[in-house]
Amino acid sequence: MKTIRIGGVPEHFNLAWHLAMEEGNFKKEGLQLEWTDFPGGTGDLNFALRNNEIDVAVILTEGIIKDIIAGNSSKIVQTYVQSPLIWGIHVAKESKYQKLTELRDTKVAISRNGSGSQLMAYVNAKNEGWDIDDLKFEIVGTIDGAVSALQKDTAQYFMWEHFTTKPLVDNGTFRNVADCPTPWPCFVIAAREEFLTSNKEEIKNMLSVVNAKTVDFKEIPNIDEILAKRYGQKLEDIQEWLKLTEWSQQNLTEAEIENVQESLMDLNLISEKVDSSIIISNL
Repeated sequence: MKTIRIGGVPEHFNLAWHLAMEEGNFKKEGLQLEWTDFPGGTGDLNFALRNNEIDVAVILTEGIIKDIIAGNSSKIVQTYVQSPLIWGIHVAKESKYQKLTELRDTKVAISRNGSGSQLMAYVNAKNEGWDIDDLKFEIVGTIDGAVSALQKDTAQYFMWEHFTTKPLVDNGTFRNVADCPTPWPCFVIAAREEFLTSNKEEIKNMLSVVNAKTVDFKEIPNIDEILAKRYGQKLEDIQEWLKLTEWSQQNLTEAEIENVQESLMDLNLISEKVDSSIIISNL
């Protein structure tokens, strides 16, 4: 039995992995998956890959591409979610800020440097015509840290996945002022190169198992109710999320990689573009 240490965010996107583990689907292929949740998101996952704490990550596309260019010895082996991630832009419920335009010169809470929340703050600023050099950040760790920062007004807004954050909007902790979708597929599966080199067949088998689950994910009986219960979300929110979300069983295309790198260059988040062979592995 081959052990694969895998990490991802504790969000509804990753239920397919957990169902496959609970149903013993990986074990049938001789694989033992050890899953670790990373509430801090992309920055923490990149750190864990770099430090050999995990072998595989289900991670935001732009975050892993930026970190690979910066020296993370990992490669993307497949796109996981093809549809964009919808980032909600949130303020504290009692905040004086009512519109996105009013947040221009305020401070944004981010989980850590290099995180998806930081990268998307740059994307949003560029979309709005703001000077990205003027962005100010408050590092808050997890979403609980963001709640504290916004309530204490040490930061004024926080970007996190719309539906994951919706319960905090519903209970009056946050108020959503706008959404900012990613201009590329949102989640990919990446593996440390060292692990990938010596375990290609095991990675292929792992992907075949999760792909078998995602290809028919929306057809699982009562999947909307299962998701709502397990992730503490309203049924109507999960149903809307399911309509918007499309999984993938293919790798990123060269055009998609080029799009991400162009955006990172425009935002001065990378100093050079690299060949797609540096970023992806075609198993």
